[in-house]
Amino acid sequence: MALKLDQAAEWVSEAEYLEGELISEVKHEYIDGSVYAMAGASKNHERIAGNVFGEIRSHLKNTPCEPFSSDIKVKVGQDFFYPDVMVVCEDNSDNDYYSETPVMIVEVLSKSTRRMDETTKKIAYQASPTLKEYVIIEQDIADVEVCRKSDNWVSSHYFMGDEVTFESVGLTMSVEDIYFRVDNDDVKSFFEERAKSLENI
Repeated sequence: MALKLDQAAEWVSEAEYLEGELISEVKHEYIDGSVYAMAGASKNHERIAGNVFGEIRSHLKNTPCEPFSSDIKVKVGQDFFYPDVMVVCEDNSDNDYYSETPVMIVEVLSKSTRRMDETTKKIAYQASPTLKEYVIIEQDIADVEVCRKSDNWVSSHYFMGDEVTFESVGLTMSVEDIYFRVDNDDVKSFFEERAKSLENI
């Protein structure tokens, strides 16, 4: 979801931030002592996040691991973020509103979040001792970027027609399923080309 960076508040303590989130109607992320309001998400954003979350939740049923959607925070160092999807296998926090032990984090990009997701959050997330995979998914084009700790955080990209394995949870999804019902030019072109191929068989 989008961060309204121009709405940063004056420095607040962690305790003040957490207390404020319990009563706030708008979610905020907490970075270096500043609080940033989050804007609403697009339909495509919600479709992608929902597709990934739904598959992971079904896959992890009856396992110790548990997926959370964007209403649960992750604490990394002294910062707090709301990932679009997060998987936790061993939760060592006694707080019901955040976790400090993610094994997988998924963020869906938009124009307003790109810089934050690809820089500030990427650096913060990869500093988490428990994180194994950081997944960045474009919503305006079809591109799934996976950064794995086992590969020294080097990016691997997956496109329509590919399958991507989320090694941290042992789940393989097609990129097509990730973009199910998503409306963008890449997705349209993929299905148009597939239809033409079938006509020529």
